Amino acid sequence: MMGSNMEFTNPEFLWLLLLIPVMAVWYFFVRKKDAADLHVPSTSGFEHKNIWSRLKPLLYAFRLLAIALLIIALARPRNVEVSKRTKTTRGIDIVMAIDVSASMLAKDLKPNRLEALKNVASKFVQKRPNDRIGVVVYAGESFTQTPITSDKTIIQNTIRKIRWGQIEDGTAIGMGLGSAVNRLKDSKAKSKVIILLTDGVNNTGFVDPKTATELAKELNIKVYTIGLGTNGTALFPVAKDLNGKLIFRNAPVEIDEELLKYIAAETEGQYFRATGNRKLEAIYDEINKLEKTEIEEFKYYNYQEKFRPLLMMAGFLILMEMMLRFTVYRSFI
Repeated sequence: MMGSNMEFTNPEFLWLLLLIPVMAVWYFFVRKKDAADLHVPSTSGFEHKNIWSRLKPLLYAFRLLAIALLIIALARPRNVEVSKRTKTTRGIDIVMAIDVSASMLAKDLKPNRLEALKNVASKFVQKRPNDRIGVVVYAGESFTQTPITSDKTIIQNTIRKIRWGQIEDGTAIGMGLGSAVNRLKDSKAKSKVIILLTDGVNNTGFVDPKTATELAKELNIKVYTIGLGTNGTALFPVAKDLNGKLIFRNAPVEIDEELLKYIAAETEGQYFRATGNRKLEAIYDEINKLEKTEIEEFKYYNYQEKFRPLLMMAGFLILMEMMLRFTVYRSFI
């Protein structure tokens, strides 16, 4: 990133510019009044003035302008170009473990839970340019959708392509957490984070959620858990009609908040409850604030001094004044 501007090394000298209008008033008004008067019976011999006599005030104007330029030169104007470079001093590896069970098609979030999550998760990735991110999906079983990578385009495409029905249905929270931990176990990052989202209760899988939690704790992995779903009832998919279209009916929303709170507390993370689209987005924004990547910024300054042209211009004006005064006007005043 490059930036440039003008500055003065000694700006206090610019106060001297206030003398310029004072000197101009003294010369063009006060000095003329103090000059001696010559009384003659007729001015007919003085009526004709050539161009040089009319331009004589320019001599003092040259002097004033030269003084002004010298004052500005004393203030040492210079152009500053700033080059900035950033270095990530503390990297964070993040794995998002996403529930893709059938209940994620519930319509208490718009257009449904899964699509709302994909939209928010994609924005979250955009806000983490300096971190590596991976994606794990789980339902009745789990698998790594994308290993940890710094390529945000790959992560964005992965999130966009997440669909329900890719794996066996169910809610295996332990397996989802276990797969995410497995992705981070060999990470060399100073900070390792899992964002575990679910909208139900652990009801399948051969990995106990508490066992996966203990493993995350041993590896110093922080887990943020999110329970997704409104309070009360929501429209859930319960079957398919003859055309293969999902049929929705109202059913109670059940989330194992006690388990999610336990996972978060044991790993020094936090538990959040997302009851709507705005709340879900606010949660990811909060996690983004909590997990800050330390960035060191280096600034390089390139200075270009600008006082030399001003000195040359001032010298030229003084030389012009002296040449005119001692040749055309022949005056030593």
